[in-house]
Amino acid sequence: MTPDTMTTPLLASGGKLLIGGEWREAASGKRFPTLNPATGETLMEIAEGDAPDVDAAVRAARAALDGAWGKMAAAERGKILWRIGDLLTKQNQEVARLETLDAGKPISDTTKIDVPLSAEVFFYNAGAASRIEGATIPVSGPFFNYTLREPLGVVGTIVPWNFPLLIAARKVAAALAAGNAVVLKPAEETPLTALRLGELALEAGLPPGALNVVPGFGPTAGAAVVAHPGVAAIAFTGETTTGQTIMTNAARTLKKLSLELGGKSPNIVLEDADLELAARGSMSAIFYNKGEVRTAGSRLLAQKGIREPLIEKIVERASKMTHGDTLDPKTRLGAQTSKAQMEKIERYVETGKKEGARLVLGGERAVVGDGRGHFYKPTIFDGVRNDMTIARDEIFGPVLSVIEVDDFDHAIALANETAYGLAAGIWTRDIKKAHRAARALQAGTVWINAYNLYDAASPYGGTKASGFGRESGEAGLDFYLQTKSVWVDLS
Repeated sequence: MTPDTMTTPLLASGGKLLIGGEWREAASGKRFPTLNPATGETLMEIAEGDAPDVDAAVRAARAALDGAWGKMAAAERGKILWRIGDLLTKQNQEVARLETLDAGKPISDTTKIDVPLSAEVFFYNAGAASRIEGATIPVSGPFFNYTLREPLGVVGTIVPWNFPLLIAARKVAAALAAGNAVVLKPAEETPLTALRLGELALEAGLPPGALNVVPGFGPTAGAAVVAHPGVAAIAFTGETTTGQTIMTNAARTLKKLSLELGGKSPNIVLEDADLELAARGSMSAIFYNKGEVRTAGSRLLAQKGIREPLIEKIVERASKMTHGDTLDPKTRLGAQTSKAQMEKIERYVETGKKEGARLVLGGERAVVGDGRGHFYKPTIFDGVRNDMTIARDEIFGPVLSVIEVDDFDHAIALANETAYGLAAGIWTRDIKKAHRAARALQAGTVWINAYNLYDAASPYGGTKASGFGRESGEAGLDFYLQTKSVWVDLS
């Protein structure tokens, strides 16, 4: 099967930009390849958006707000969002296959997790669209005071390559539910499902310009979205350093920001935990999606009495995880999304060895097929100190650092001894310790006897260097709204 025959039926738009309801080439005429990380093959060429294309997209979005989309009733917006979710559900296999080809994810994950959760995000926000309400306020004097909850205007959404469809869905669905128009800039490594989402949005009846999709590179297309004076807000998910750059540049036009950035999440296992459950959970916490998860439990803080048996259980399970054809439903480990990411993982593994951490599993590439894919074995380091590079930096790969802790207080102290604050987990049978930990841990999400749980209704985001703002739930919708206070003189 050739790359063309694999993807052409899935992208009838031909990899062009979506601007104002029309599929068009970039103003420069440039295109760039998107690759299958499992094979190294080019899937197709994508139009490369730049500042002129972003400007056209922002103008189209503004026209939509001034026209049909801006005048549409909230309930009608909700119906369109529901239809998008319904189309994602009905075309699960097709969309999942596209995500697998572009991002290196196993087809079992994209069909059972990525696409269904993306659909749920649209279903949730479909209902939320007509629940946006203001309030009446009992102010002093003969006045009637009430508030209106209104859209921000044109919103720029910039999404990463680890969950291309799901993260785009979270941002786009909430922004549209609130009545905004969107310019979506997908990661250059994984643009295909963002473009497919654009196709489905048009099929669902979304008015032209309400959603515009402009693939391109961060320093050009992404920077243009951030700099554009017609964009009222930026919702970004990605590296902390990129988030800092966006924050600096967005200050020039005083944009509202939501930044979901990096993580180095602690996963605490205490001596009274169910070790079997903790081992299973700890393994999926770091190896799910080949470790390319910002909430990955990459620091395993194990109490000294159970550290060795816990490591043995995790190693036993992780050593049975095998890579394979990402389109094979039996494959559980996919390919790292790019060659650059795999090489980054390799550098961190070598640094871990040099700094004295003990490698107990993995630490090398996995060869699948002809060896051109970007596969890396599950890797576990023991004897890690919290000041080591592999315990401080976000590796964004299947690399687990095991750190021994003395007791509950020691675990909490080391857990919080990080620049990041995205997520954390704790495994214990002591409900008092669990709730104490939930309060003490400096993280936007805390899982108790579980890990990596998400729902369209539950808010998600970070603290410290992991950013600010929330996605999903009412808190996620709130970002895309502004409050107007209205006074009426009744005297």
